[in-house]
Amino acid sequence: MERVTHHGRETAYRVSDRGADGPGVLCVHGSGGNHGVWKAQARLADEYPIVAVDLSGHGESGDVDARPGPETLAAYADDVVAVAEETGASVVCGNSLGGAVALWVALERDLSLDGLVLAGTGAKLAVLQDLLDWLAEDFDRAVAFLHGEDRLFHDAPDEYVELSEAAMRECGRATAERDFRTCHRFDVRDRLGEIGVPALAVVGEYDGLTPPRYHDYLADEMPRCERALIEDAAHLAMLEQPAAFNAALSEFLSRV
Repeated sequence: MERVTHHGRETAYRVSDRGADGPGVLCVHGSGGNHGVWKAQARLADEYPIVAVDLSGHGESGDVDARPGPETLAAYADDVVAVAEETGASVVCGNSLGGAVALWVALERDLSLDGLVLAGTGAKLAVLQDLLDWLAEDFDRAVAFLHGEDRLFHDAPDEYVELSEAAMRECGRATAERDFRTCHRFDVRDRLGEIGVPALAVVGEYDGLTPPRYHDYLADEMPRCERALIEDAAHLAMLEQPAAFNAALSEFLSRV
């Protein structure tokens, strides 16, 4: 893992680059996750440098003292900008909360972008009230709910589910709750028309957390946004169906 220091903290990230000459892609994980969710995208490192970040308080990155909502979103956007500037990445690829961060960077940060990839995310990310309650009071139940059928996964191997559950528990209840409450307050539906960079909204066919209609909305409301559907996958399509996800990503990047 490499690190960059900014705003008084260190943000960790991993670079996969086998002599690629395409645009660098900075991958941003979702709530309660870490950079490891993007491990299969490193297969594209012959064509595109792939950078996967740990947001503040996740994985190997230092934490930030921020309240859920806009304050946390701004801090995570700062993480992404710092890593992008350090690595030269010009495409931000975000999943779920990471997609919200990518949209916020495009809207609120002075970072030159060649493209956005919005995977399993939306312009508004309301969270089920029961899940918010469980995150505060019964973390095991929250983790079990998220790993139920057609939420994070559609039909993934048991080992994937176990690794995902372990990563969420390692992240910890407080950080996961901060993430989901930040998602719950996120809403940029009235600002999508401001984002003029090429974008790809990509979603798993069975994603019950951010369903395909969220991505139809992104494609309809953003001036230069395409849509791609990954069959036989749910919210973590890049992990569950990596070949199909990487094909959609590579095709988009070839046009950026």
